[in-house]
Amino acid sequence: MDQPAAVPRRRGVPAWAWGSLVIAGAITAPMLAVVLTAATWPDASFIHIATTTLPEMLANSALLVLLVALMAGSAGAVSAWIVSTCDFRGRRFLEVALLLPLAIPAYLNGYVYTWLLDVAGPMQTSFRELTGLRYGQYWMPEIRSLPGAAVMLAMVLYPYVYLLCRAAFLQQSVCLVEASRTLGHGLPRTFVHVAVPLARPAIVAGVGLVLMETLSDFGTVQHFGVRTFTTGIYEAWFGMGDRGAAAQLSVALLACVFLALALEYVSRGGRRFHPTTTRQPPLRPVVLHGWKALAAIVACGMPVALGFVVPAGSLAWLAATAGDPLPSHQFLPFARNSLVLASLTAVLAVALAAMMAWAARLHPSPVRRTANRIAALGYALPGSVIAVGTLVPFGVFDNALDAWMRQRFDVSTGLLLSGTIIALVFAYLVRFLGVALSSVESGLARLKPSLFAAARVLGRSPGQAVRAVELPLARGALLTGAVLVFVDTMKELPATLIVRPFDFDTLAVRVYNLASDEKLAEASTAALLIVVVGLLPVAVLTRAMRRRD
Repeated sequence: MDQPAAVPRRRGVPAWAWGSLVIAGAITAPMLAVVLTAATWPDASFIHIATTTLPEMLANSALLVLLVALMAGSAGAVSAWIVSTCDFRGRRFLEVALLLPLAIPAYLNGYVYTWLLDVAGPMQTSFRELTGLRYGQYWMPEIRSLPGAAVMLAMVLYPYVYLLCRAAFLQQSVCLVEASRTLGHGLPRTFVHVAVPLARPAIVAGVGLVLMETLSDFGTVQHFGVRTFTTGIYEAWFGMGDRGAAAQLSVALLACVFLALALEYVSRGGRRFHPTTTRQPPLRPVVLHGWKALAAIVACGMPVALGFVVPAGSLAWLAATAGDPLPSHQFLPFARNSLVLASLTAVLAVALAAMMAWAARLHPSPVRRTANRIAALGYALPGSVIAVGTLVPFGVFDNALDAWMRQRFDVSTGLLLSGTIIALVFAYLVRFLGVALSSVESGLARLKPSLFAAARVLGRSPGQAVRAVELPLARGALLTGAVLVFVDTMKELPATLIVRPFDFDTLAVRVYNLASDEKLAEASTAALLIVVVGLLPVAVLTRAMRRRD
C-alpha cells in the first residue's frame, strides 16, 4: 500500500486557524447567553406562567412531538422500505417524489389545509351544496386542533426519516433479509422483525430531526391555536416584555429536547446495529404485480399527494386567481429582503464553515474538533431560542456602549446592533451554520490526503495547496451547503419575527401576517415563491441519491 508523501511540518498555528475558534465562540455565545439569563431567580412573570400555562405548554409539546414522531416515522420508514425492496411501475419516480414535501414549510401546509377544510372552506362548502346538509348536521374532524397540527407537521417532515432509512435499508445485510424470507416471513414481517431493528439508528436520527423541527415550529401551532413552548417564548418576550421568562422557557425547552435524546441513547444499552461483513451481494427487489403493486403505489403516493401536490397546487391556483393585491413595487421589497438575507447568510455560513473545517483538517486538535461540534448545535435549537439568545448579548452590548458614550461624551448611541440586519443575519448563522459545516466536512472527508501532500511536496504552501487542489474538488460540497442554508433561511419564521428590524418584512413574515388575518389568497404569491425556492434542496438531494445508486 502506497504511503502518502510526508507533509513539511509548519511551525506554529496561523492566525486564521485561531480565528476559527473565535468564530465558534461567537456562534456559541447566544446559547450561553440563554443559559446565563435563565440562571436567575424566577420573577413574577415566570411564576405566573409556571402556575397557569406551563403545564398546558408542556403537555401540548409532549403530545405534539409524540404524534408527529409516530406519523412521520411510520410514513418515512414504510415508504423507504417499499422503494428499497420492491420493484413496481413508478418506483423510480416515487423514490424521488417522496422528497418533494421538504419544499413546503410546515406553516404553509397548515395554512393551506385550514383554508381547504375549514367551515367556510371549499371542501365543506362543496359538501353542503351537494348533500343539502347544514353545518352541524354532519361531522368533520376539527382541523384547528393539536391532532390537526400534528398531521400538518408530519406531512412535510417525514422525508427526514425517509432519506436516512432508505440509505440504511440499502446498506443492510442481504443475508439477514433473505434468511427471513427463506423462513417463510413475507416483506411486512421482515420489515418489522429484521429491517426496523437494524435501522434503528437511522430511524432515531430521522425522528430526532423531526423532533427538533416540531419543537421549533411557530407558524403552524400559532395558527392552529395550540399553546406550546415556542408560542410561550414568543408571548413572554413580546406579550410580557420579559426576556428572563423567555430565556427560562427556552432552557426548559432545551432540557426536554436533550432529555428525550438521552433516554433513547440509554435505551440502546450499548447494542450495535452494523453488519458483520461487507462481502454481500446487492439487495434484489421483489417484483410486485396486480393489487400488491397498486398498494405500494398508494402507500408511497399518498404522502407525496398530501404533503406536496395538494398544498403546492392550492397555492398555485390561489396565486393565479387572486394573489397578493400589492402592486409589484410594493411587493418586490419582501422578495428582495428574503433574497438578500438568504444570499448573505448562505455566503457567510459557507465561508465560516470552510474556515472552521479546513482549520480542523490542517491543524487538528481536540479543542478545534470540540469547538466545531458545539458551534454546529445551533441547528438543533428552535429559532425562538436562538432569537432570545441573540438579542440578550446584543442588548447588553448596546446598553453598555450607550452608557459609556453618555458618561464620556454625553452622546447617546441608541441600539446599534439590536433590531438590525446584523443581528438577524447573526441569528441565522447560529441557526444554520451546522448545516453548512456538515456539508463541507463531508466533502473534505472524501478527499484523499495524498493529493494535499503531493502539492506540498511540489513546493506549494498550505494555503496554495488548498486553493489549487482541495477547494476545486470540494466545490460541490460548498455549493450544497450554500443551497441548503439559502433555502432554510428563506423559510425561517420564529427567529425572523423576533429579531428582524422594525418594519422589515420578508416573504415568510408577509405570509404569516396575511395568513394570521385569514387572507391566504393574498398570501399565496409569497408562499408560492417560498415553495419554488424550496425545490432547490430537493434537486440537490435527488442528485446525491442518484449518485449513490
